[in-house]
Amino acid sequence: MTADVSPTARALMALELLQANPGITAERIADKLGVSERAARRYVGILREAGIPVESVRGPYGGYRVGRGLRLPPLVFSATEALGLVMAVLDGHHDASDPTSPVGSALGKIVRALPEQVAAQAEAVRQATAPAPDRGAARPDPQTTTELVRAGAERRRVRLRYRSEAGVERDLDVDPWAVVVRHSRWYLLCWSHTSDGRRAYRIDRVLGVEVLDDGFVPPADLDPVATLEEHLAIGWEYTVEVIIDAPAEAAARHVPPNLGRLEPVDEGTCRLLGTTSNPWWYAQQLTAVPVAFRIVGGPEIRHTAQVLGQRLLAASD
Repeated sequence: MTADVSPTARALMALELLQANPGITAERIADKLGVSERAARRYVGILREAGIPVESVRGPYGGYRVGRGLRLPPLVFSATEALGLVMAVLDGHHDASDPTSPVGSALGKIVRALPEQVAAQAEAVRQATAPAPDRGAARPDPQTTTELVRAGAERRRVRLRYRSEAGVERDLDVDPWAVVVRHSRWYLLCWSHTSDGRRAYRIDRVLGVEVLDDGFVPPADLDPVATLEEHLAIGWEYTVEVIIDAPAEAAARHVPPNLGRLEPVDEGTCRLLGTTSNPWWYAQQLTAVPVAFRIVGGPEIRHTAQVLGQRLLAASD
């Protein structure tokens, strides 16, 4: 550690060490911070003066730990831990029982700060919970996601090592506009200089990220979610055209943007134009539209809808 780091910064670093390593000794704190044991004890004193309950236990197995209390002491999360918690909330990914994972490490800090009785119950749930996995979810590496989020915030171009659905790996130079979570997938919405167009890449297929020196300016008034939904609805191999017996404004409340674009036909009907790579999925989504509609374009979708309808009729007999 450089000599120009302030005592306040070293005290906060000491706090992070205390939270991550209950029972840590002054010797280990000093070694991690690159200071003397006397200085390490001084940083512990600074934390105590700030009202943080740092407890000490004497003896060969003693050391420092952050005490419990009704007030939650300040927690210092790494960028990966913080984003790991956000990712866990957004997509239901729970590896809370693994203390070596970003989520488990961050939750461990929270549990250690809780009052003892509450902490005991929380720890029991944490260790015993076995969430059912979402087989459709594809969870990216938190460190990769952190790098892409940071590059987007700093408006820095990146080079991705990307593996396609077919397993082909290639390098892509992109402007990372935004990271968006939709339909149990994490996407990087970006402008691809390699493809010379707007693209949405799945982050779980990103094998490496290199931040470049070039900067970029994102589109004015960019709506990442709406733009991603629009992008996901176009460019696939099977076309779809559906006439819906409702005005476009009313139909928009029931038709997700990723199914395609709505345009008015007359006062009482509208047209849905879209594409898909999965006719079965698309036909299933159409069954949720609560008004009458007719599939007038796309032989694959029409065939799939007929088969699906026959199955439903047979199931109801």
